[in-house]
Amino acid sequence: MADRFNEAADLLGLSDSLKQKLQLPEKQIVVNFSITLDNGQEKNFEGYRIIHSTLLGPSKGGIRYDSGVHLDEVKALAAWMTWKSAVTGIPFGGAKGGIICDPRTLSKTELEKITRAYTKALSDTFGPQKDVPAPDMGTGPDEMGWLMDEFSLLHGKTIQAVVTGKHLNAGGSLGRVEATGRGVSIITLLALKNRQVPIDGATVAVQGFGNVGLHSALFLYEQGLKIVAVSDVSVALYNSEGIDIPELILYYNLNGKSIVGYPKANVIPHEELLLLPLDVLIPAAKEDVITARNAASINAKIIVEGANGPTSSDADAILKQKEILVVPDILANAGGVTVSYFEWLQNSLEKSWSVELVNTRLQEILEKAFTEVFATALQYQVTPRIATYIIAIRKVAEADSLRQGVKSNPNFNQN
Repeated sequence: MADRFNEAADLLGLSDSLKQKLQLPEKQIVVNFSITLDNGQEKNFEGYRIIHSTLLGPSKGGIRYDSGVHLDEVKALAAWMTWKSAVTGIPFGGAKGGIICDPRTLSKTELEKITRAYTKALSDTFGPQKDVPAPDMGTGPDEMGWLMDEFSLLHGKTIQAVVTGKHLNAGGSLGRVEATGRGVSIITLLALKNRQVPIDGATVAVQGFGNVGLHSALFLYEQGLKIVAVSDVSVALYNSEGIDIPELILYYNLNGKSIVGYPKANVIPHEELLLLPLDVLIPAAKEDVITARNAASINAKIIVEGANGPTSSDADAILKQKEILVVPDILANAGGVTVSYFEWLQNSLEKSWSVELVNTRLQEILEKAFTEVFATALQYQVTPRIATYIIAIRKVAEADSLRQGVKSNPNFNQN
């Protein structure tokens, strides 16, 4: 991320001092707390909350429950949230949180105790106009509901807008579950149009069949694209004639959330899925799956990054040389944070939107962001990835100038 940030910042003419300021978090908090486990033992936990920026609005970002959570990771993800919100024009800054724990080894009661203790420790940090958490790795609607309830108890009234990603009956938004995958599909269709590739029958491979990959595949299938390959952590499947995605989803749900054993596709090596001749490759699983090691062998015309950070910085130059269009994660998977903003807005206004309204507004925001990114890429003669950083950094730098009460910040070339 640092290399990409610096390239964009240099094109904008930012001073070294402003570059450093925009990369450093505004606030980083480490909390320690203990809970009583189901077996009666007391156990201590360490948690983090990084507020990267509030220049464009309340900070926004998920909370991870994972044994591998560490401070540097949370800091990097908080910054990434700042740039993602800025690119889409959502009035949020960036934040991220985490608790060092393995949720797979904890009971529901223990997870609730952890969530409530973490909320108590950060009750002065969270708030609808201050810092708005959301689900992330290891967390979901249950944890967000507990956080909202504990925060509300501490403040003596129900405050739904303190968190997003809640269950519908707790103030969640229609369309939120599928929002990231829907956003990936919207961006994919726009990218195909940009490259003048016919949509009907365009070939797609989706790496990862979790929430993002599943919904991306489904929405694109419904638009007439041919999904020729999908994978989950256990297996990669290929059918040159296309996979019936609704049928595969039914199989997946009946097979313990696994596509292993699906009979109407051939098993291929995971690595081979990334190298298939395709119109679109959607890496929607994990970070750094496209690197300098395999980038030269990629045969897709377009890569749409459904996951966070699936392409390493050393692969960018190779893909550019091969004239493969890469739509970066900051834009491609922004559907989730966009609909999270809609949830926060509905809670703040004490209103509820129809799923049709949610999806229409999501489409409008992503189309506008896509157009701006590609116009900026053309203007500066850079890749869409660098263009996203140019747009985001410019917005945050301008907000910093306004906060300083200076019409023209000498550290920022606004031309």
